[in-house]
Amino acid sequence: MKALIFAAGKGTRLKPFTDHHPKALAVVNEVPLLERNIKYIQSFGINEFVINVYHFGEQITDFLKKNDNFGAKIEISDEKEELLETGGGLVFARKFLDFKEDFLIMNADILTDLDLNGFVKFHQEKKDFATLAVSDRVSSRKLLFNENMILRGWLNVQTGEQRLAEFNKGFKPLAFSGIHCINPRIFNKIKRKGKFSIMEEYLDLMHTEEIHGYEHQAHLIDVGRPESILAAEKIFK
Repeated sequence: MKALIFAAGKGTRLKPFTDHHPKALAVVNEVPLLERNIKYIQSFGINEFVINVYHFGEQITDFLKKNDNFGAKIEISDEKEELLETGGGLVFARKFLDFKEDFLIMNADILTDLDLNGFVKFHQEKKDFATLAVSDRVSSRKLLFNENMILRGWLNVQTGEQRLAEFNKGFKPLAFSGIHCINPRIFNKIKRKGKFSIMEEYLDLMHTEEIHGYEHQAHLIDVGRPESILAAEKIFK
């Protein structure tokens, strides 16, 4: 199994650090996020990675080279022409991932202790083309699931805006964890091209396909703001 780490974003919420560095190299207890997540994924026996880069991408490639790729096989998906967001970034990296084997996707600025083995096992039992790790935590946007944990909608908590596949029958609102398990069949289902969010595709596909959520209680911090680094440092030593 391979893992795709999204490390291309501009990280505007982490300014001023990201005025001169990629967010993937922000440090928590003196260890860069990217290093933490490579080692975290390696701890589950995964040692092949695709990392997408754009914002100060050369700093990421230099960092990996300096550390001998942490003993992993790493391929770089360089979006130097245009930042493609999560959906466009996935499609752009297709040549590294479309080999009939499931793969993981993880945002570089997420820190978690989620048991990836349990997550992957759940995905493979459901035989989905996409399974999303979710949890019950504070978030301005929630995904909505039915009693079988099948994606049926999306909710903006602050505005009340909803996107639904059917009438909301008391769907369970859960926050996306920035971690997906994907089967390459997804490449034949994605309709958009260029720059787009993968979540837009999921919300379209939920009308015709089953996309499961995997609810977990693991620690998870989106290290997107300076104050979240302080919170992460209390948990991730």
